[in-house]
Amino acid sequence: MEKSVATLDEGTTCTSWNYCGQRLATGSYNGFLSIFDSPDPASSSFTATSKIRIHEGGIVKIVWIPPEYGDAVACICGDGSLSLWEEIAEDGQPLQWKLCETFHSKGSSVLEAQFGVIRTSLKMVVAYSDGHAKVYELLDPFELKNWQLQAEIQNVIDSVSTFGKASCFSASISWNPQLNESQEPSFVLGFNSDTPQLNSSKVWVFDQAHHRWIPVAELALPLDKSDQVFAVAWAPNIGRAYELIAVATHKGITIWHVRLNPDLDGRLSLEKAALLSGYEGEVWQMEWDMSGMTLATSGTDGMVRLWQSNLNGVWLEQAAFEPTS
Repeated sequence: MEKSVATLDEGTTCTSWNYCGQRLATGSYNGFLSIFDSPDPASSSFTATSKIRIHEGGIVKIVWIPPEYGDAVACICGDGSLSLWEEIAEDGQPLQWKLCETFHSKGSSVLEAQFGVIRTSLKMVVAYSDGHAKVYELLDPFELKNWQLQAEIQNVIDSVSTFGKASCFSASISWNPQLNESQEPSFVLGFNSDTPQLNSSKVWVFDQAHHRWIPVAELALPLDKSDQVFAVAWAPNIGRAYELIAVATHKGITIWHVRLNPDLDGRLSLEKAALLSGYEGEVWQMEWDMSGMTLATSGTDGMVRLWQSNLNGVWLEQAAFEPTS
């Protein structure tokens, strides 16, 4: 028998579960941030415990900060701003959500933001509507307001860009979730823009020797490099000799095998492992399970689909869930 988990406010525009699935954050078209908690850890019922208006306009996306850094969320708002909010107690008062920091960029809007824990450091990649991306680093793990700009990049393989001002409609970022001590931090970034050079997903790796971020792989075949990217997802790696990255474009969902041992020219070797068939419409979101073996996708057709590879390496749809009225 189906059971409601939580009753959301009318006008809810986005939702986000925290890393352990015990808290739900929602944003609304009129700028309210709501937090839902379960009174009983054994219960699957959630009720709103906090509600605060953080913006005069709408909230379009919420991202939880990794749990090592407390209970905090990043909110992207309709005006293109990005703000960080943390749940803290002050002077013996009950827990309240407080503004930590706000990020603005003159002439461009924030499209996406994602966090990565790199050894003992927290980093954040923010993608903007002008085709640039910025990498920030948290200077003090106990102060979520102390961020430093580490790098500003354009999502191109060539070191010198030859295009004019870009207009980007959306962006997708996914950090390498399984970082070994011997590996440098890395993430994949793709845009949906009017500039072909920016669109195809690129893998970015931090070059410790020169203290800079460099693009080391382009996840697209030659004829597909201008395709607009709707979503990317980097899979956890438990014992594989290669990384798995999923990329969604209008042609479908491509699964890539990427080896993180660079060639002599510094580029990573990669292989197109599969193009998932049977999916109709645009993909909005993709998530891997903790083992990196099952990919969940959702999009314009309103369905949630689960994909897995069989023993022969063939990717098949394992299940499809249709929303209930």
